[in-house]
Amino acid sequence: MATIADVAKLAGLSRATVSRVINDHPYVSDEKKKLVKEAMEALHYYPNSTAQKLRSQKTETIAVLVPILTNPFFAYLLEGIDTVANERGYHLLVCQTRYSQEKEIYFLNLLKTKQVDGIILTSIENDWNKIEGFSEFGPIVLCNEFETRANVPTVRLDQVYGGYIGTRHLIEKGHTKIAYCKAKYGKNFSKLTMERELGYKMALAEYNIPVREEFIIREDTDIEGGKMTLRKMLSLKERPTAIFTGSDMVAAGVITEAKANGLRVPEDIAVIGFDDQPIAEMIEPQITTIKQPILEIGHKASKLMMDIIEKKNQENEFDSLLSLQLIVRAST
Repeated sequence: MATIADVAKLAGLSRATVSRVINDHPYVSDEKKKLVKEAMEALHYYPNSTAQKLRSQKTETIAVLVPILTNPFFAYLLEGIDTVANERGYHLLVCQTRYSQEKEIYFLNLLKTKQVDGIILTSIENDWNKIEGFSEFGPIVLCNEFETRANVPTVRLDQVYGGYIGTRHLIEKGHTKIAYCKAKYGKNFSKLTMERELGYKMALAEYNIPVREEFIIREDTDIEGGKMTLRKMLSLKERPTAIFTGSDMVAAGVITEAKANGLRVPEDIAVIGFDDQPIAEMIEPQITTIKQPILEIGHKASKLMMDIIEKKNQENEFDSLLSLQLIVRAST
């Protein structure tokens, strides 16, 4: 008796793609549908109707995987996702991975066992090869984090541009010794973090400023991480005069530690954050930052997920790229 693996082999496609065709998932080309149907006919393969019925059952629950709940960015992102889900009659199951590959796989199995209708990934801990197969059991939407190999709907921001405009702003302020702080968490290098760093390096190259590896610091994405970042900078023989951080929380930590060491911001050390969270306006001096439309990201990802589940046409929204904005305040 032929199996789905046999169909995939004959069609020259992945099992996940064959499963999507069988289950009438969106985002499969007509050419691939034709290849699968021809292979099924040639092998006399008939899908298990009981399994198909099981897959068609709805829980009206969406799992949202977030790395850490104490980061306000993810709290606001969840608010955006939940607003649309609530309007459409869906519930959220919030799953904190703590940047663990094992936890991520554990939660992805909720889709396989049909405990949720779909999964929104706000970060990626495993290699995409380990995640891709789960899309056979239901829709996966990438939100914030992204993966170039992923054939799933994605809502993301132009992180290269964000890294570029933040660094360019510091250069235009007269800085040439600019540090960059990237996230410490995660076993895999985040595409998001890598693209921001690329933007940082692009701006330096444009102004013929060499990249100094000792100025690239890897730390936690919270206030304590910011404090540690400043301490590392102070330990260098030649100190940076400005720092581009990966979040407003880190920027707040840098400013707090700078004050504790008798440094003035921005006179002695200029600081840029990322996100434009409320803390950016609460701390003194207020933080120059790269504004991310966090609620809009959540709204769009949630709408995409609901439309996929309800089989509404979203062909033009497979990969949504949203804009970033430089917000200049007193820290630079």
